[in-house]
Amino acid sequence: MSAVFVRRLSLASVVAGCLASTALAQTPAPTCGGDLSTFLQGVKAEAIAKGIPADAADQALAGAQIDQKVLSRDRAQGVFRQTFLDFSQRTVSQARLDIGRQKLKQYADVFARAEQEFGVAPGVITAFWAMETDFGAVQGDFNTRNALVTLAHDCRRPELFRPQLISLIEMVQHGDLDPATNTGAWAGEIGQVQMLPEDIIAFGVDGDGDGHVNVKNSAADAILTAAKFIQSLGFKAGQPWVQEVTLPENLPWGKSGLGNEIAAGEWFKAGVTPRDGNTGFGDLPAALVLPQGRKGPAFLTYPNFRIYLEWNQSFIYTTSAAYFATRLSGAPPYLKGTPEPGLDDSGMKALQAKLQSLGHDVGKVDGILGSGTRMAVQKEQARLGLPADGWPTMGLLSAL
Repeated sequence: MSAVFVRRLSLASVVAGCLASTALAQTPAPTCGGDLSTFLQGVKAEAIAKGIPADAADQALAGAQIDQKVLSRDRAQGVFRQTFLDFSQRTVSQARLDIGRQKLKQYADVFARAEQEFGVAPGVITAFWAMETDFGAVQGDFNTRNALVTLAHDCRRPELFRPQLISLIEMVQHGDLDPATNTGAWAGEIGQVQMLPEDIIAFGVDGDGDGHVNVKNSAADAILTAAKFIQSLGFKAGQPWVQEVTLPENLPWGKSGLGNEIAAGEWFKAGVTPRDGNTGFGDLPAALVLPQGRKGPAFLTYPNFRIYLEWNQSFIYTTSAAYFATRLSGAPPYLKGTPEPGLDDSGMKALQAKLQSLGHDVGKVDGILGSGTRMAVQKEQARLGLPADGWPTMGLLSAL
């Protein structure tokens, strides 16, 4: 899912400027834009300054080109408008669950090592593996080197992509990537779990013992590298990430939402009941999330859920991925409930415009139910005496 590349770019170190080399250029090369050969000269100088041999930089950058298709994709990223029920039903399909369970058996030893060394549950890794590339089947067909050269040269976000290009050169130095033939996502993500070069360098694990980290062709490398990366995001072994719950008729709905954590035990006392019956994590902070309001599926999210938000900033994607991982770990299908119909694109934009006029910060009026819009909806629901579950409906729009 290459359109979600921002998930790990936010973790990338930002390199300011370019280290010039008088041996390579008489004047400092631009950090972005301008003549491509001059730009690449500056990238080579920076790689050398970081201790990467010149021949590795030459090999990595030889034949590099600007890919206009990458620029087109970058400027036309789709917006996420599906509901949780729609998206999760499509992505957490029975076919994917069946394949996922087969993979868990096929690579049982690798998953056991991942859990032992990094504390990450097999289902968590497998769900990302499924959702990112269908277990390696769909990894992207953009030349990775050219994609990163294009995005680093482009002056929109060079501070994010230039470090990825330097790390790609380091992968070439290690013999882990062929710059001429390696393909992946349009934003430079590589392999079966779609990781950026900087993260592969930092967290890469040679799972199959061949002396290389090949997350594109080696499932063992991809699984263990993903596990180490997930651990680095703060995943705690033995703790849940999300837990489906059933709800009583009346709750302080205004306390629901990702930003409102209280001890899980307090939710249990209020009548929130885990479907798996496990109340053993009552001391952990938990948020009650209602992707489609109080009448739809309901979950408690725990601290481990934060790693999903680091991986991807979309609430619908992250909740679906977390739910997928619970299914692979033995949980039953969620209860769909009977959520009230939501708003279509024009209705959502009208609601956002109204909320904005009332002084709420909803960001852009774009028809997307983001965190700002959900928070504003909750506040207005509470003001109007409605259940403040954060789910926008035509009834709310009419009341405003």
